[in-house]
Amino acid sequence: MRALILTIVAITIAVLIYFVTTDRKPQPAQPATAPETTKVVPTIGLIDDARINNAASEPGNWLAYGRTYEEQRFSPLTQINRENVADLGLAWYRDMGTNRAQEATPIVVDGIMFFTSAWSRVFAMEATTGEIKWTYDPKVPGEVGRRACCDVVNRGVAVYKGRVYVGSLDGRLIALDAATGSLVWEVDTIIDHDRFYTITGAPRAAGGKVFIGNGGAEFGVRGYVTAYDAETGEQVWRFYTVPGDPSLPFEHPEMEMAAETWKGGEWWKIGGGGTVWNSIVYDPDFNQVYLGVGNGSPWTRVIRSPGGGDNLVLSSIVALDADTGSMNWYYQTTPGDNWDYTAVQDMALAEMEVDGTLRKVLLQAPKNGFFYVIDRSDGELLRAHPFATVNWATHVDLETGRPVENPELDYLEKEKWVLPGPLGAHNWQAMSVDVDAGLVYLPVQDNPLIYGMAEEWKQTGLYKRNPGSMNLGIAFGTLVQLFVNNITTQPTPKGYLKAFDPLTGEERWVVEIPHYWNGGVLGTAGGLVFQGDALGILSAYDKETGEALWQFNTYTSMLAPPITFEIDGVQYVSILTGTGGGDLFAGAPLDPVPNPASLTYGNYGRMLVFKLGGTGTLPAPTVVDDTIPEQVLAGVSDEEVARGEILFNTYCVLCHGLVVRSGGSIKDLRRMTEEAHGSFNQIVLEGTLSANGMAAFDDSLAVEDVERIHHYVRARAHEDREMALGNQEGARFTWLQ
Repeated sequence: MRALILTIVAITIAVLIYFVTTDRKPQPAQPATAPETTKVVPTIGLIDDARINNAASEPGNWLAYGRTYEEQRFSPLTQINRENVADLGLAWYRDMGTNRAQEATPIVVDGIMFFTSAWSRVFAMEATTGEIKWTYDPKVPGEVGRRACCDVVNRGVAVYKGRVYVGSLDGRLIALDAATGSLVWEVDTIIDHDRFYTITGAPRAAGGKVFIGNGGAEFGVRGYVTAYDAETGEQVWRFYTVPGDPSLPFEHPEMEMAAETWKGGEWWKIGGGGTVWNSIVYDPDFNQVYLGVGNGSPWTRVIRSPGGGDNLVLSSIVALDADTGSMNWYYQTTPGDNWDYTAVQDMALAEMEVDGTLRKVLLQAPKNGFFYVIDRSDGELLRAHPFATVNWATHVDLETGRPVENPELDYLEKEKWVLPGPLGAHNWQAMSVDVDAGLVYLPVQDNPLIYGMAEEWKQTGLYKRNPGSMNLGIAFGTLVQLFVNNITTQPTPKGYLKAFDPLTGEERWVVEIPHYWNGGVLGTAGGLVFQGDALGILSAYDKETGEALWQFNTYTSMLAPPITFEIDGVQYVSILTGTGGGDLFAGAPLDPVPNPASLTYGNYGRMLVFKLGGTGTLPAPTVVDDTIPEQVLAGVSDEEVARGEILFNTYCVLCHGLVVRSGGSIKDLRRMTEEAHGSFNQIVLEGTLSANGMAAFDDSLAVEDVERIHHYVRARAHEDREMALGNQEGARFTWLQ
């Protein structure tokens, strides 16, 4: 029975991309967040290059995105340690007024904590109490949420020379006064407003400049990174990551070189991709900025570059001169990327002895499943060990620096299960580098996707960019059918925390986590590794053995990384709760894997801060009511419902989940009231809820298309309601006839 198979698929698949937005209204919460204000706070100490370079002299602060310019996310603080971590308790918490994903790394300096929440809102709080000093809302228009592939998230700010810098979802770089939160300047970073550009990453500031990239590859954009003068906001340089129209002059010499690696096609019309949406690292030793470059657009190289080629500098680590933006070297982790294997995952800098020589290296574990150790001076590849299950390539050839692809996993003619899938073996969730131990504490996942070419391309050999939706090139509209046809061979999704040796490829220890989509990691000299997971558990592990020494139930899934800081002789650990941001179907896995906490209790965005002897408690959670109302049926054929499914997967799946199952953050359409059903066309075509994030789709969908989507939503709601009632026979598409 098709319905039963779809239900099984719905509770087993775990793939890609997540939600844009449908509801911008904050959830009712403990204290309401303060309105925007210019209340003066105590003078913030000057944060400049010298202070961040000398961060070791003030380990109590967390001065930059990865704590220091090296971005190792390993703290030298020891007050909280193996012997006393059992006494760790909640010092304070604050509801952030949102049920959207929280991904920010706070900056803590001179007693003040600066961080962002959903919709690019900025907060300055007293780090020991949670008292709000000021907030800033950039007032991102709700309809911009449609342009974001992976929720309305933001990963944080840069604090530099008395300013707080943030990138807004709608593409602005904003400078705020660190003491008051008042606007100093803002610039529009977007080069083409007809394309779906966004910003979700944290800026980096160094050398008198602020560096920012962008997102949007799935929607068909061209990637670039821009350096702005930190004082004035004037553009200093811009580096493009993929070439534009070759009939026009190249913006800089590197693009002329890159254009030779794009063969045939018209990639500049359908995007190209290469967005730098997360990792940008400044290296004061070489005055270089390292860019982690994203995937191609579309994903499939045969569409964007039918003649082959490496498609530089997609899925690459690129070293630029920080002053001029000229390229010093690059290393491409996945030449001719074919799987959404971004290299935007966090990079860390370190000095390590490699083959008997002390070398300044760059470390990265990108999506493709290989951990790279690269010489920062010239880009030489030193190591490339697999850190997760990998089947798309057999190994990386250290002589050529290239992965050796597995020809059996070519999905051009026949769909194939590939590991890693587009969620990656490691995504943006932070790792921690313990240089003294020679280890990296790494959140890892085995998460497959079945790749197959889109029917349009199979039938015609042509591909047409759709400006109103994702442009992937794979068979996403019929993804569920591919799962149904190949479900018996699907690899099982798993999550891990690993202590990994990047030089030998050995695992010191491994903790298997029941869900695959977990949070970032913090290591400390107190002998601890902290991580929040999908089940809502914040854990402290022994960094020598991986043994869990302390756990706290937050009742909300976590993605954000923990940080630690010390004020007035007291060490604190903090983390933001709330999941989303990349996982299309974030719940209801098959036994024995339990539901993520945010699907069970709700996705409560909170800032939690812990200290030894803390006695705070969280409100008792209540289980989410998952009842699906009885559906008012309309006579329509299975064929129309099937067409609605393809349209839903093309335009709606980002927000509302595969097979219309939300992951706990976005409104679940199966539970719509009849009043909402009556307004379905107005909501979708007229944008009556655009202020809340549900933009109008009248630029992409006709009335009959919306009606087909509506029929499909009704069908899915009916199926799951009948299955919940134990009526498998009633859970059928044919009830519509």
